[in-house]
Amino acid sequence: MTYAKTFIWLLCALSISMASAAKKTPPAPKTKTEVAKPTSAPIQEIHIAYLSQVQTPPAALSNLDVFIPNKGEPGAQLAITDNNTTGQFTQQNFILHSFSVSEQENIGEFFNKNIAGKYNLILLNLPSDKLLALADLKPIQPALFFNVANTDDALRNEQCRANMLHLLPSRAMKADALAQYLLKKRWQKWFLVTGPSDNDARYAAALKRSAKRFGLKISTEKVWEHTFDNRRSEQADVPVFTQVDDYDVLVVADEQGLFGEYLAYRTWLPRPIVGTQGLIATAWHKTHDAWGATQIQNRFKDKNGRWMEEEDYGAYLAVRAIGEAASRSRSNQLESINNYLISDQLALQGYKGSPLSFRPWDGQLRQPVLLAADRSMVGVAPIEGFLHPKTELDTLGFDQPETKCNFNAPN
Repeated sequence: MTYAKTFIWLLCALSISMASAAKKTPPAPKTKTEVAKPTSAPIQEIHIAYLSQVQTPPAALSNLDVFIPNKGEPGAQLAITDNNTTGQFTQQNFILHSFSVSEQENIGEFFNKNIAGKYNLILLNLPSDKLLALADLKPIQPALFFNVANTDDALRNEQCRANMLHLLPSRAMKADALAQYLLKKRWQKWFLVTGPSDNDARYAAALKRSAKRFGLKISTEKVWEHTFDNRRSEQADVPVFTQVDDYDVLVVADEQGLFGEYLAYRTWLPRPIVGTQGLIATAWHKTHDAWGATQIQNRFKDKNGRWMEEEDYGAYLAVRAIGEAASRSRSNQLESINNYLISDQLALQGYKGSPLSFRPWDGQLRQPVLLAADRSMVGVAPIEGFLHPKTELDTLGFDQPETKCNFNAPN
């Protein structure tokens, strides 16, 4: 073979080899713009209504008592923000719709016109009679009501409704929290002073129940009937009014704060004051800073320019409970949300060190109760040592064997 033929043969062989290698070379990967994006799931919208009554400023004890007209709604708004943070991952969007009714308006007509048939998750910040009026309306569609501010024990007992959940501790729960602490301190003889209003009488009734329940004694009981003139009270009324037989602690039922603050440092005997003044039992307090409470306290104050009040906390818990149920059930349907809320699965975080859940027998949110003075936290109930077969939280308020609630009975 000549050199020319050999060279031509080698060129042909090399061309065939290169062509074969080119066929085996894998294609270049697609760029990011070429990769198909997965179709995102549709966003679930959860609409929540908030209905309150326009508040008339009450008589104030002093100019230091600032009237807050919108207690409740700011807490709900803060919870909406928190729910939507989680909603970014669960493809859910929470929306709050706020309504306000005057004292003169017909609550049923207002509700039917603005809320009924449009929203089925409804927060209520209303007096007891209006709460019950709405719960008893013939529904356009089923609805679940959240009582975010009213502490009446009757709403959890003989006046209970199956379509209503209660977020704040009842008067009975608050009274039991105080009684547990006083029993621990061995302050067993009470001097009970009750104000003139119906709510004062209701709180006094809760205190009497607690005293009997925990084996404490009300040695003296009086109703405050004096004027609320501070100059006269500090000079004469309080020392004379409190000149009674010996007692361990002065227990006050004055929910509006008309006279309770007058009692401190003016009683005939030097005794601690508890109840609605002095050491109080409350769902929330500005001095509470444990279990992550500082974080929510600061967030609320930065946003609203004031401390979170009990009503704000109640509304916050209601919206957060809805958010928890919706995200866990991955549903925006009332039946799924309601079933989760009243199930044993609910473990709502309320910045109190214990998961919160609803009592199935009366719709009350079981929770720790804070015991606070004006500028310090004193304790948290249930107090250590008070035991219960299921949860110590049920040592506060009406336990299942004690309840007068019957959801199936005609109201």
